[in-house]
Amino acid sequence: MSDSMIFVCKTSDLAPGSVKRVEHGESAVAVYNIDGAFYVTDDRCTHGLSSLSEGDLMGDEIECTMHFGTFHVPTGKPVGAPCSIALRTYKVEVRGEDVYADL
Repeated sequence: MSDSMIFVCKTSDLAPGSVKRVEHGESAVAVYNIDGAFYVTDDRCTHGLSSLSEGDLMGDEIECTMHFGTFHVPTGKPVGAPCSIALRTYKVEVRGEDVYADL
């Protein structure tokens, strides 16, 4: 495992179809469980700067609660207006029951 990989949660902390906020230093990331696959993105919406972990996860898209724009979680690409700037995504590794991200 790379030295840059940081523990973000246990797999059991996140049910399929859910998202949670994880603080790291002065920033935060959103950790997603989509059908047993884990993803990590910045937690801040690139449009309205609200917390994406408070949004609605619909399949592999997250909807921001501020202006209801959406992002494709695996790629970070904006897929619903008014969002137009991609989210930063992070490499994820699952080791046993632990989820790590290259933050």
